[in-house]
Order: sequence, then structure tokens, then C-alpha cells
Amino acid sequence: MQPSFKDALRVWLKIGLVSFGGPAGQIALMHRLIVEEKRWVSEARFLHALNYCMLLPGPEAQQLATYIGWLLHRTRGGLAAGILFVLPGFVLMLGIAGVYVLYGDVGVIRGLLFGMQAATLAIVVEAVLRIGRKALKHRLLWGIAALSFLAIFAFGVPFPLVILGAALAGVAGAWLRPAVFLPAQPGGADEAMLPQQAHPSAGWTLRVLLSGAALWGLPLLLLLATLGVGHVFADEALFFSKMALVTFGGAYAVLAYMTQQAVERYGWIGPTEMVQGLALAETTPGPLILVITFVGFLGAYGDPGALHPLLAGVLGASLSTWVTFVPCFLWIFLGAPYIERLRNRRLLSAALTGITAAVVGVIVNLSLWFAVHVLFAEVGRWQGWGLCLPFPVVSSLDVAALALGAFAMLAMLRFRVSLLKTLAACALLGLLAQAAGIG
Repeated sequence: MQPSFKDALRVWLKIGLVSFGGPAGQIALMHRLIVEEKRWVSEARFLHALNYCMLLPGPEAQQLATYIGWLLHRTRGGLAAGILFVLPGFVLMLGIAGVYVLYGDVGVIRGLLFGMQAATLAIVVEAVLRIGRKALKHRLLWGIAALSFLAIFAFGVPFPLVILGAALAGVAGAWLRPAVFLPAQPGGADEAMLPQQAHPSAGWTLRVLLSGAALWGLPLLLLLATLGVGHVFADEALFFSKMALVTFGGAYAVLAYMTQQAVERYGWIGPTEMVQGLALAETTPGPLILVITFVGFLGAYGDPGALHPLLAGVLGASLSTWVTFVPCFLWIFLGAPYIERLRNRRLLSAALTGITAAVVGVIVNLSLWFAVHVLFAEVGRWQGWGLCLPFPVVSSLDVAALALGAFAMLAMLRFRVSLLKTLAACALLGLLAQAAGIG
């Protein structure tokens, strides 16, 4: 079913407003709305797009939204989906940063967001079950998913190596077990029809490349040329531009590196403020990497030069966010047409079958990471015998988060209460818990 652009805008705005829970929750939400409820794209097409986005640097969920928006309504659809996915969270983080530097108290906001974050547990659990059932139709695929999960969760294997291993397993499976790894011929209009935008000319591709490079690179070059290295705006633009190129495997992969650089090298933000920023980013809608908005704001606010500190903060936050997300659109608009055209190549399909299974394991890992950090205030790591295992400190269990998560799961999974009603109820309960000093 092809939606109107107006209908799609409403859904993308809804996703942008309620996309809590990091990549696991956001992928879950898109799957629920776009595949299950609206049926705008098929399960196979959704997973195909997700596989590609998982291979890219940057926030995979935002790039998945951009890809699906492009698939439905070409370039304007991709821009609308990608921007609306980020914009609500950016505006909220900008406002929170302003309140933080002026008053130092964001308790009411954190109370509301705390409840919504706990509610996201239900969305994540539901999506893992649904995607797992549909993507893992054979015990060999279950095995790839399990090995991928263990490789990342227990051994800390780099994400690209996990995906490469899954792709090679898929190619080998095409020869050894073709019935499992080679899908049947696509059926239905959604599967058989290649969108017109998947036939780009060389000129169109060059225009996209040059436009994206200009939007991304020119602000950076101008700042470096006029202000020079050492000015907070130039340093933020340069650092976050470099980080946009190496964030493979999502935001979780680079948060520690970003924290170290922002706190110790540049001094943009103190350790306590960084912890606050990460906590706020985890509980606001939009990509987790939006913590850069908070860091960019505080960095420029603390070194405003001739500008008013609040204006400098807004500019620093906007600049940091701009150079981080412009490349995300570039990767989709350049690569998606060719990825769509390769969708039914036999060996590639087999490799993607293996990658799809691995991605399920990756989503389980992200979901577990999210659940543990929602439910426990302290999470340690045990290292030994080649293992690197996270473990929650049982005494730090957040009983309020556990109760809200259980309430949300019961409401959504048992009584089929709508997503928005569940989020609203949990937000109110989270605010009450925070006021009572138990959230």
C-alpha cells in the first residue's frame, strides 16, 4: 500500500515524538507502525533496508527511517523521515540543555522521560519477538543469531567482523543449504516492483555526492579557515565530523570515546555533566547520539567568546548536530538505489539472509543493554578468560522502573492498549514517582 505524502508525514512525526529506547526501541517502533499496522513495506523489504543501515556509520535507526521514507516518496520522503526522526529530540535536548545551564534542575523533565523510557521496554520486547519469529525460520538461522549475540555480548567482537562472518555464512549456506539461505522468488507488488528512484543516472549520483559533500564539508572548512583550530566552534565541527565517519555499530560503539575526548581532551563538559547528558539522551526521543547536542551546547556556552552564552550554546549544539547527521542522509541517497537493485541477486540475497539473522542477535544485544541500564542504576563488567561480560549490580535495581516496565508490557502485550496511551500513562506515573523520590 502506497501512502500519501501527507499520511507519511504524520507517521514520521509520530515516530519522531515517541521514538524512545535507543536503536532497539526505535527499530521496534518503526516495525510496529510501518510493517505491522500500516503495511507500507513488507517484512523482507524492511529487513533488507535494516541490513544496509546496520553496515553504515551513524545511527542505524535514523538511517532506516530515511531509507524507508526514500523508498515511499523518493528524496523528499527520505528528507522528511530523517529530519522528523531527529528534530523533536534535538529541540528537546536543546531546551533541556538551556534549563540545565540556567537552573541546574531538570527533575520534572526527567520524571516524565523516565516513565516513557520504562514503557519502551514493552515495545522492545514485542519487536524482538516479532522480528525473531519472522526472520529466523530455520535452526541454522537461529544459530547465526545466537553466535552473533554471544560474539558481541560476551566477547566484544567488533561489529563489522560479526556482519562479515554472517555474510560469509550466508554465502556458504547458498551452496550447502540453498532452501534455507536462498529466498523464494519474490511475490506481490511490493516485492517484485523496483521503485523508479532505484535507477539513478550517473549525473544524479554525482549531484547527490557533491550536494552532500558541500552541505557537510563547507561549514567545516569555513569555520577552520575563519576561526582556526582551537576555537570551540571549529573544534566541535571537526571532532563531530570525524566521529560521524567511525560510528559503526551505532552510538553505543563510540560513547566511551566521545566521553573521553569531550571531558578530558577538550574540556567542553565535566564528568558529572557528561553523565547527566548521557542519562538525558537515553530518555529522550530520537537517536542516542543526540547527546552531542547537549555536549555541543555546554561546550560553546562555557566558551562563548564575544557572543551571548545562550546564543553560543544554541549555535554549538546546532553545528554539532548538523555535521553529525548530514552524512547519514548522504549514505542513504547514494547507496539505497543500488542496494534496492541488488536485492534479488542470489548470492547477495544469501549473504543478506545471514546478515539478517546476525542483526536479530545484534538487536537482542541492544535490547538487553537498554533493559539492564533502565532497570539498574549500576552496571559493571567482568573480564577474564577472553570474556567481557556486563553484569547489573542487584542492589541498584530501580523498583519503580521495573514496575512501570511491567505495567507497560501488561497494557500493550496483554490488553492491547495503544502505544500513545501507554506512553502517556507511564509518563504521568514516572512524574509521580520522581515527585515521591522513588524514580
